Amino acid sequence: MKYFTKEVKIALTAILAIVLLFIGMNFLKGLSLFSSDKSYYIVFDDVSGLSPSSPIFANGFRVGVVKSIEYDYANPDHIVAVVGLDKKLPVPRGTTAEIVSDFLGNVKLELHFSNNGGSTLAEGDTLIGHLQQGALSKAAEMIPQIEQMLPRIDSILVCVNTLVADPALAGTLHNTEELTATLTSTSHDLQRLVTSVGQRLPGMMQRADATLASTETLTQNLSQIDVEALVKRIDGTLANVEQMSAALASREGSLGLLLHDPQLYQNLTATMRDVDSLLIDFKQHPRRYINVSVFGKKDK
Repeated sequence: MKYFTKEVKIALTAILAIVLLFIGMNFLKGLSLFSSDKSYYIVFDDVSGLSPSSPIFANGFRVGVVKSIEYDYANPDHIVAVVGLDKKLPVPRGTTAEIVSDFLGNVKLELHFSNNGGSTLAEGDTLIGHLQQGALSKAAEMIPQIEQMLPRIDSILVCVNTLVADPALAGTLHNTEELTATLTSTSHDLQRLVTSVGQRLPGMMQRADATLASTETLTQNLSQIDVEALVKRIDGTLANVEQMSAALASREGSLGLLLHDPQLYQNLTATMRDVDSLLIDFKQHPRRYINVSVFGKKDK
């Protein structure tokens, strides 16, 4: 018991605390002292944002962690990251790694597997990595194009200012307002017209139904007419008219003689003149024809 003095206990406690601290720090970094991950090397030309303990994902699933990053001073374009991947994960040849960052600034390493017919990398092999082109990088690439567009935009703004300053534009806007008011009034009138038509539509439909009913009744009445008998009657009437026309055209009947004998017409005319003269003389001298005796005398 003399070996476990107070100083020895303090030293053992300090060593145990240091070991636990080291293990805890590695655990927080995602590293494990007792893991059996396979180590690979990934070569980048830019590792902006990537750091040891950054997670590695494949198809959204965490498969490893970045163990360390080594800068090659002799070859600045080659920055090597040592990564540990799950030993159960087969890494096909041609697989690449991409540094990806989200909107919150979290950085991760994303593996993109290739279809290489089952050939896989061995532990300690090297992969090619690259940095994902973010929104800022894309915006930086667009700056030259924007600079070329600035003169055109300036010209467009000048034209717009000239157009806005033109008094005709104010008149056009005023006319547009009047046109809008007219269209609004027309829309209200059209709405009232539609409402009126909608109110009158039932009566119109009833009248139309009554008209259709009358038409149907008329059609039924027409269908009940004996067309054949009517045609026979019309034929008979036409025959009588033809007979009358023939009689008038003939010289045998009285009407025919009257129409075709000029002498008979002249005689009738002379007779009518005599009768007319007689009537006139009778009206003027009635005593010549009528002798009235008050005392019953006989005519002389």
